[in-house]
Amino acid sequence: MRSTQKGKPSLEKIEAAPENLPGMKLEAQASESSLAKASSAESFSESQILEDKGPGTWSMIAWISEAQALEARAARAQAWETQACEAQIRASQPKQTSLDMGGAPVMKQELLPENVQVPQEEENEVLLTHPLWSNKAEYILTQAGYAVRPGNLWRFTFLWLHSGGCSFLVIYLFLLFLLGIPLLFLEMAAGQKLRQGNIGVWKVISPWIGGVGYTSFMVCFITSLYLNVINAWTLFYLGQSFQFPLPWEKCPLMKNSSGFGEEEVKDEKWGNREVEGNLEEEEGMRSDKEGEEDSGRKKKWEGEEGEGSGGGAKEEGRVTLSGRHVQSQVPSDPECAQTTPSLYFWYRMTLMASDRIEDGGPPVFSLSLPLFMSLCVLGAFMINGLKSIGKVICVLVSASYLIILCFLIRSLLLEGAVNGLQYLAVAEISSMYNVNVWCRAGNHVLFSLGLGFGAIVSVSSHMQPSNNCLSDAFVVAVINLITMLLVTPFIFSVLGFWATVITHHCSEKNTETLLKLVTLGILPPEAQPPPNLQGNPTSIFTSWFNSLSHSIQRKILSHVPECNLEKQFLKIRESTNFVFLAFTEAMSFIPGSSFWSFIFFLMSLALGLSTMIGIMQGIITPLQDVFSSFKKYTKSFTVGVFMLMFLCGLFFTRPSGIYYIILLNDHWTVLPIIIIIIFENLAVSWPSNARSFFADLAILWGHPIYPIIRWLWSYLSPIMLLILFVISLFRLSLKTKTYVAWDSSSSKEVIRDYPSWGLIGMFALLLVVILPIPTYFIYCLIHGIPSTPPAGTDLSPKPLPLSVQLTPIKEVQKEEILQGDVQIADQPVV
Repeated sequence: MRSTQKGKPSLEKIEAAPENLPGMKLEAQASESSLAKASSAESFSESQILEDKGPGTWSMIAWISEAQALEARAARAQAWETQACEAQIRASQPKQTSLDMGGAPVMKQELLPENVQVPQEEENEVLLTHPLWSNKAEYILTQAGYAVRPGNLWRFTFLWLHSGGCSFLVIYLFLLFLLGIPLLFLEMAAGQKLRQGNIGVWKVISPWIGGVGYTSFMVCFITSLYLNVINAWTLFYLGQSFQFPLPWEKCPLMKNSSGFGEEEVKDEKWGNREVEGNLEEEEGMRSDKEGEEDSGRKKKWEGEEGEGSGGGAKEEGRVTLSGRHVQSQVPSDPECAQTTPSLYFWYRMTLMASDRIEDGGPPVFSLSLPLFMSLCVLGAFMINGLKSIGKVICVLVSASYLIILCFLIRSLLLEGAVNGLQYLAVAEISSMYNVNVWCRAGNHVLFSLGLGFGAIVSVSSHMQPSNNCLSDAFVVAVINLITMLLVTPFIFSVLGFWATVITHHCSEKNTETLLKLVTLGILPPEAQPPPNLQGNPTSIFTSWFNSLSHSIQRKILSHVPECNLEKQFLKIRESTNFVFLAFTEAMSFIPGSSFWSFIFFLMSLALGLSTMIGIMQGIITPLQDVFSSFKKYTKSFTVGVFMLMFLCGLFFTRPSGIYYIILLNDHWTVLPIIIIIIFENLAVSWPSNARSFFADLAILWGHPIYPIIRWLWSYLSPIMLLILFVISLFRLSLKTKTYVAWDSSSSKEVIRDYPSWGLIGMFALLLVVILPIPTYFIYCLIHGIPSTPPAGTDLSPKPLPLSVQLTPIKEVQKEEILQGDVQIADQPVV
């Protein structure tokens, strides 16, 4: 039960309000009698209740008669009593009204505290209240943490590398400020103003487009399933990072075997494989033969004996960089011997991947357990609502940026980092006229800000309506941009180091092979390379090779691969598993690789969890708004949602799960997201909607909105989004739907076409998620629902009881003083 000391201040504040309204009359006896009844429930002293208010007060019969019923409810809200909601008080201030009460002049009337206004039957409405963020910093960090998705960081680096360099950056910045920030502001303003989740917001703004909320919710849920699995991959690698050496640095050794002769045969087999396909490159996508190029990335386990990185003895009787021979006592796994350790660990030890998407199989236990653990951690962060989410997000985001800065400094000191950084200054002017580059940049703007998933609307619904979300949109977009600009040189530096190490090893291996071929008489003496490659093997070998005649060069290249640093660097491809293959292998070469791998995957996990917190808000908040009973049992409901997501996510932990993730992430998600954003933009771009929306925001903020924002919403953004949708649809229709699969028979990555049933399923899923949009439109036509709310309709949230408000009472009093006569909601008059 609430103590009398807690109840007393709120009632004194209520009683004091009429004292400040001159010209109002008090019916003393009726008021005192009603007050006595109300105060007996709260154990107030009789002297306080019967206090004479004087002739300058007004009647409180209407709200005193309901005081006893309210106090019973207030007891059930003991934990909320000491706080008040600053935003909700502002939204619930009444408009100025006048009323003739017995001939006495009636003054402008302030809203009475809601704990004496809300009747008993409105108790369920209380449960729909959205709590507020403790402070604006937590809100901004939550929005930024949601937007900075790890996959978007890697994709931005890839697009910079393969889509024009600095030219792509210019295009991205242009679209960010003309398209991305206005649309981000739109979603923030919608959620913040109406204080509802993504499903309800668009029904209020434009009923005919109300179905877009359901579409957004389904896309958000589907995306969350495979993003959770990606977090499980990260957690699995994080756990493996405690080993030394790292398990993806070397091939696992075969137990109970002593096959030295077998080892020699395998060693010769390696040599042939290196000559055949070490650095082979093709334009476009990877072919079966292209899988051979991955053998060039096995320099780690060919150039090391088992300690760290950067040299040492080779395993299995290979020649080390220093020229010494070492013979292993136990041969490595033969399947791993045909590929690289990182590739083998990814497909065989982590995913246990099948050869085709058609191959089924039960969920992989080694991934199911990390999936469960990652969801448990995420659930623990969110189960107590905003009061825990805000603190957790501050830690996650802060730790992520600290690690990014550490990596940036460390990567700049690596050998060959300059070979990667030089691509930062590359600018292809032709890219400025390339429609595909503009399309990629536009899509990345939408995805890098997290638009269309509904998370931004739901997170913003917990912010006070008077907050200036236009400045918030700029801040979040700038934070996201700065993050990508910090991560890009870090990734380029590491990949430059990776390419340098590989080409160094390639030159040394070619030298070894050519010496043997010259000794055997297969090549002429002119093809004998310099014996000493110490210092810079690639530079020395390349200079010698370029000094040869063209005929000798052709003979040499017929036996050994070309060691080209630029080609090796540009072999980086866009894919979901980029960070778990090339980049992880590159990290393993850095001295102290176990430590750096640990903090790298810790950073990736922190960023992934920050993203999932925003996405889960986009799932939980709309469901609680639609089904008010879920609000009563928040913790149980949250646990139930996470259990459902775990069971659904098990589908993607199957041996073929990676192929479905590639299908959804690379080929499916882009179209529904663009469709959602188009309809969200249309909801406020119609002239009547735009005027009403801007007028309401101007009233809340106390100053007009920049006209250019309305112009962008109404004209430029819809046109640009429509063009982007047409180009994306055209590109996807022409693009061959393929995926990179693991071929266990050859231990290679191969390209396979998606089966027809997979493409049909993808198209059917697209129809399912966009079906609510036309369905709800037809529903509105049948029932005669207008396309826009009637003129003068108050779209602000209803006044809420003090017992459920979450801002301290002192802040409420301060807000009332600041507001003065500014009134928004009509006050009921009795």
